[in-house]
Amino acid sequence: MSTAPGARNAPVAWRDSAGNLWLFGGLGYDSTGTGGSLNDLWEFSPTTSLWTWMGGASTVNPIGVYGTLGVAASTNVPGGREAALSWTDSTGNVWLFGGSGLATTGSGGDLNDLWKYAPATGQWTWMAGSAVVNAVGAYGVRGVPDSVSSPGAREASVTWTDSSDNLWLFGGTGFDSTGSAGSLNDLWEFNPTTSQWTWVSGANTTNVAGQYGIAGVAAPTNVPGARFTAVSWIDASGNLWLFGGQGYDATGTNGALNDLWEFTPGTGLWTWVGGSSNVGGFGQYGTAGTAASTNIPGGREEPTAWTDSSGNFWLFGGLGIDSVGTNGYLDDLWMFSPGTGLWTFVKGSTLANTTGSYGTILSGAAGNIPGSRFGAVGWLGAGNSLWLFGGQGSDASGAVSYLNDMWKYTP
Repeated sequence: MSTAPGARNAPVAWRDSAGNLWLFGGLGYDSTGTGGSLNDLWEFSPTTSLWTWMGGASTVNPIGVYGTLGVAASTNVPGGREAALSWTDSTGNVWLFGGSGLATTGSGGDLNDLWKYAPATGQWTWMAGSAVVNAVGAYGVRGVPDSVSSPGAREASVTWTDSSDNLWLFGGTGFDSTGSAGSLNDLWEFNPTTSQWTWVSGANTTNVAGQYGIAGVAAPTNVPGARFTAVSWIDASGNLWLFGGQGYDATGTNGALNDLWEFTPGTGLWTWVGGSSNVGGFGQYGTAGTAASTNIPGGREEPTAWTDSSGNFWLFGGLGIDSVGTNGYLDDLWMFSPGTGLWTFVKGSTLANTTGSYGTILSGAAGNIPGSRFGAVGWLGAGNSLWLFGGQGSDASGAVSYLNDMWKYTP
């Protein structure tokens, strides 16, 4: 039997400078078929189509080994977790934050530990945050970095890395400044040079409604509502983009969102770009392959997102609302052009809960399509190819389960 990661949901993923694809953790199955939190690290070579197990445990629910803050060691490793966050910097290091999982004991909860992984040495370094679960947020003064400030423990946030290698973090579900648990809309920046967090925008409490303002107009009062399992992109100008998730709309109603936002670090302002200011937005698909101002993906959580070399944003699947208002697993592929501000429905079904059509392994075909799913991970490959792995959704028989299928889409 060939080496491969077990089926799983909500791992983290990144691509290295050599074009290899990396995968860490998630909620899924270990080498014995037991389900739980994972901390296994894998590398996939697109050239050979082979997986290599690089580190972490082959069994579920391993605790973290933190070592000394700021010191790399071969024995260090984050505990098993799902819905964590990751960034990559310009030197090829990978950064990992939080998620739902295990710290130094077997008691699970939300995490706010920040780790750095150096592929060159194969070693983890605990860089910041707590080695226990459910840490309260320490916000400090908005806009002022300091050594005490830190986001509270959380999972299912979104991230960006800017051109200065600063790490940005938005929202998720976790703990606010009072220790209350819920959905968050706080925006944070971490400076790796100083190892300091800055609370930039949003509330230090949970479950706040969105402040949309006027579509297309930036304003200091604008801010997305609290949410988790959204997706993000960064454009060529360094602006941060946010789409959808499960959270709070302009009325304070909680549900599936399809709002698109842009944050400009230079001005510190949010702009509501498109989508609905209310939860429950249907997908507006238009004609496949044709961009249109009326096109918009339906509200959803845990889709998969990429940015191609031309600066276009890509979105696949998730758990959300199709063209007729049915809520379920999705397999629709979308592209958004920041230059035109238009969405294009590219491929897949306009209806929820579709079965995967696998075809012949390693052979592309027009009829091939991954089954509807959420919580998958993706990478951008050579030639703007899009790679997709796992998640929870429909297999070739239509059965819903954790998946470990690997797909490649060539635009």
